[in-house]
Amino acid sequence: MAIKTMREAISEALWEEMERDERVVILGEEVGLWGGTYAVTKGFYDHFGPERVRDTPIAEGVIVGAANGAAMAGLRPVAELMTINFAFLAMDQIVNHSAKLHAMFGGQMTLPVVIRAVGGGGRQLGSTHSQTPDVVFAHFPGLKVVSPGTPHDAKGLLKSAVRSIDPVMFIENATLYQMRGEVPEDEYLEPIGVSKVQRAGSDVTLISYAKMLQISLQAGERLAAEGIEAEVVDLRTLRPLDMEPALASFKRTNRAVIVEEGWCAYGVGAEVAARLYEEAFDYADAPIRRVAQREVPLPYNRDLEQQMLPGVEDVVEMVREVL
Repeated sequence: MAIKTMREAISEALWEEMERDERVVILGEEVGLWGGTYAVTKGFYDHFGPERVRDTPIAEGVIVGAANGAAMAGLRPVAELMTINFAFLAMDQIVNHSAKLHAMFGGQMTLPVVIRAVGGGGRQLGSTHSQTPDVVFAHFPGLKVVSPGTPHDAKGLLKSAVRSIDPVMFIENATLYQMRGEVPEDEYLEPIGVSKVQRAGSDVTLISYAKMLQISLQAGERLAAEGIEAEVVDLRTLRPLDMEPALASFKRTNRAVIVEEGWCAYGVGAEVAARLYEEAFDYADAPIRRVAQREVPLPYNRDLEQQMLPGVEDVVEMVREVL
């Protein structure tokens, strides 16, 4: 396998899908001549041309609305939003159109649209550009929500998203773009709606996704030095949510810590904890605990921002508590 960055893996997935299917088009702010805010679509405009790689106005409602219309007309659009924070400007299109039109028209049409959005904090961009509102989009039936934590999964899941007949919110964490990992050279897909055990262990279950997967894996290595073996379950997809690996792990370890970058209140961790209690209550030997961002808008100051975000030490301390 080749070692590639998350950015390279995502770019390769888009390139390969555009070569494979001429119905795949890309639209968004600066995706063409500029090559994308994070250089994911660099070179696409010159190769595929302006008909398939379209720069748009700074209007997120227009971007997603145009993608919805293109999807209903037979194309497979990939709409890029510069940041997930700007998705709030397109909420009507995302939750009232992308997620619902298939059902509202009695299944007579599909919306094979992918909405790529960059989320997460830690880049010193201020409170309105650093949010992790993944759970907001996962709340709505009809919309698939994917958020990978490795280059391997990013490529395989994005290719599956492009080929899906359902609308997919594909959330990328900007602080992971430079992370490197193994990516197969041959064609492969990763299934949407399937969680994955990324580290085996017997003492405690860590459940996370995206950037917090990497934090959990690092915490697992730190804990191993203390003789504590943590099993790390990567959700990868928030809707549909596959709880089977997490449940199976929890039934073995009898303890769980859920790690997410978003705020704790009403978050992904709350949903996962509820599912564990509902389906495996008798296996719990300690309260299920959550590690998440502090409940404040993220500060601009670098040191303060880092203090607000969950880190390896937070996870290690919580594991010690449940043990």
